Amino acid sequence: MWFGGLIMSIKVCHISTVHRAFDIRIFHKECKTLSEYGYDVSFIVTHDKNESVDGVNIIPLSQNQNRFARIFKKTFEAYKKAKNINADIYHFHDPELIFIGFLLKLKGKKVIYDVHEDVPMQILTKEWLGWKGFRKAISFLYYGIEKLTTKVFDGIITVTPNISKKFPSDKVEVIRNLPIISIIDRAKKNDIEHDKPVIIYAGGLTEIRGIKEIIKAVGILKGEIELWLLGTWEDSKYQSECMQLEGWNYTRYFGHKKQEDVYSYIKASDIGIINFLPVPNHMESLPNKVFEYMACGVPIIMSNFPYWKNEFGKFGIMVDPEEPVDIAEKIIYLINDYDKLKELGEIGRKEIEYKYSWEAESKKLIKVYEKIGGKND
Repeated sequence: MWFGGLIMSIKVCHISTVHRAFDIRIFHKECKTLSEYGYDVSFIVTHDKNESVDGVNIIPLSQNQNRFARIFKKTFEAYKKAKNINADIYHFHDPELIFIGFLLKLKGKKVIYDVHEDVPMQILTKEWLGWKGFRKAISFLYYGIEKLTTKVFDGIITVTPNISKKFPSDKVEVIRNLPIISIIDRAKKNDIEHDKPVIIYAGGLTEIRGIKEIIKAVGILKGEIELWLLGTWEDSKYQSECMQLEGWNYTRYFGHKKQEDVYSYIKASDIGIINFLPVPNHMESLPNKVFEYMACGVPIIMSNFPYWKNEFGKFGIMVDPEEPVDIAEKIIYLINDYDKLKELGEIGRKEIEYKYSWEAESKKLIKVYEKIGGKND
């Protein structure tokens, strides 16, 4: 935009009360891409200080992570800070922020809703909400709110084609959560010592992601392989349950790592695993982790969902995620067939280079901004 004969940067504000400050999708992919294209980018997020990183201005929210404080108190805090920024375009990432998006739209702002999950389906799996009947009611209520409010938003971004079907076709764009190849290729293989084949899982350590079943499978193999886990536990109770399993004796837990370090661990492993359980929100998802394994040249063992079979069957081995015996058998099958293991890794890497990179996908993000009037001339 012009002001006094000078070209001024369009101000963009991303908002999240749920994600980390250096979240891969929001910060490293979307915010940094927009900054590189010349947008003035701010990110309102839980953090400990105001700072500018890689061209992105991080505006901190309070550190309180209590669920109800986050949903109510932190949402109000985020709204106040969003108004103070007075951005041209607001881009929010969490379902509880949908009312913030609506209020900003009423103030004449351009608003983008970034839908990371099928939220009504996800609500059905949230046991902390109580009995199933209540969850169904909340899911139905949110579905109605989402339908109503998204009619006024300027753009809607989803991560899968299936989620996009719920929204107006003239507003929605599917921007897949694909890996940044340049970052992955810079990561050097970790030289950590190990004398057994390694299977790795890096991500959220939660019950619905089938971590317990993986550890049980490792226990069945009684030391023939080693499991590496990287990530943050869902809660201490679930962590304790997993640590009581026999397979924990053959497991190494490295905690939460920076994303660049995660890639170095993946490159040092032999097999990547994604053992999501068959809950509704998983069945047609496109996990970022599968693409990261592929980019690192690591073969994949993953849940045998029909959608995943169709998308990833030619470079992955499918298992019943609820059957540790099946998981163990597929691990041994790959470990004992080096040629197959190597072939799957190479096919996955070639597929990434051909069509599954953020470098290519990011062009869609810029088109969304240009479409809603955010062209940075």
